[in-house]
Amino acid sequence: MTIRTRLNLWYAAILCLTLLVMAGLSYNEFVVEKREPRPAEETSANQDVADLVGILCVTVLPAVLFGLLGGWWLTRQALAPVAALTKAAERIHERNLHEQLPRSRNGDELDRLTEVFNAMTARLNGSFQRIREFTLHASHELKTPLTILHAEMETAMTEEPLTASQRERIASELDEVQRLTKIVDGLTLLTKADAGQIQLKREPLQFDDIVRDVFADAQILAKPANIEVQLTNCERVIIQGDRHRLRQLLLNLVDNAIKYNTPGGLVNIALTRVAQYAELLVTNTGPGIPAESLTRVFDRFYRADPAHGDEVEGCGLGLSIAQWITSAHDGSVKIKSAPAGQTIVTVRLPEAVAT
Repeated sequence: MTIRTRLNLWYAAILCLTLLVMAGLSYNEFVVEKREPRPAEETSANQDVADLVGILCVTVLPAVLFGLLGGWWLTRQALAPVAALTKAAERIHERNLHEQLPRSRNGDELDRLTEVFNAMTARLNGSFQRIREFTLHASHELKTPLTILHAEMETAMTEEPLTASQRERIASELDEVQRLTKIVDGLTLLTKADAGQIQLKREPLQFDDIVRDVFADAQILAKPANIEVQLTNCERVIIQGDRHRLRQLLLNLVDNAIKYNTPGGLVNIALTRVAQYAELLVTNTGPGIPAESLTRVFDRFYRADPAHGDEVEGCGLGLSIAQWITSAHDGSVKIKSAPAGQTIVTVRLPEAVAT
């Protein structure tokens, strides 16, 4: 049955009920009450006014009220499937395209629309799956030649007699090969994560120990750029997670804070407990991120400051990996920044539940 037919039937039923109500009230007003004796002193004019008021109050007003309530109910019933479909569609994203929206199976327009929407998401899911497979296969195939190139260049640097210019050229090529290797490794990681092929360990970890280890590494990374790294607070917090991935998360954030900073700048790390969450703040004194770029900083290969792309090493995958690691641990990561101001990255991870 179509929506138009169903609405027409409902509307006809409401009209019939309204007419029945009016007929019943009118019968009571003009038949039943007319049989009752009336005082002789009432004038005909007063009687006419009383009859008119009685008609308005007893028949018309209840019928209008009944019609309004029926129209409200009709509208609510008609829009309820649309609201349900909208809520279900809002939950669809690139990682759950395989899920189907619930169908009513009554054959109306909304049921057919849901069927078309499910078919569309199935096609999108197939397209995403093919893209993931291509990226994964391409990354896998690139690893072998990159490994061979890296080994041959290192051998040439150590074994062959080279002039200063030749050594500098090979060193530059070696840096590019290492950069390509990092890109391939990052793409492989994210593609496997999208496909659900990475299993994280779930064990109780003292998160503050990991933060202190990363703080020590950050001091070494920041020394060539003359950037100061501080650990202003590090409360004891135990979380459930994968030590290797959490360390990777912190190193990515700290490495970004060091690379995108001003000469002689500052990086501040702070870990606190906030409402059963471990909250980590990584702050730097870099050039800041424009407001229009904040919504895209977690996109793959996106760099908020393309003008300095050649000056700063990186491929634009670090924050994407950080976001995945955080989400995989049921946490959240947010960035707050302003041009020529501080950039603050906030990571929140749930505290381990005591057993």
